[in-house]
Amino acid sequence: MRLRKQALGDRNLIGAKVEEARKKKGMKQKELLAQLQVRGVDMNASGLSKLEGQIRYVTDVELVALSEILEVSVNYLLGIYQK
Repeated sequence: MRLRKQALGDRNLIGAKVEEARKKKGMKQKELLAQLQVRGVDMNASGLSKLEGQIRYVTDVELVALSEILEVSVNYLLGIYQK
């Protein structure tokens, strides 16, 4: 497993949660990218790495697709927890 060389950025709220949920499902980045492609979200490996590293902005379409693929709520990815 490769370790992140670059510090986490501040361009999105969901990157760390996406990486956490992906790993919990035992999914590799390549598999997540394939699922995104099936849903019409065009992202390359570099883009996903930057998303998870929080150094790339995330679109609403990407957010919904990631939520569906990873089987977590959008609120979870955003760090919004229900009381």
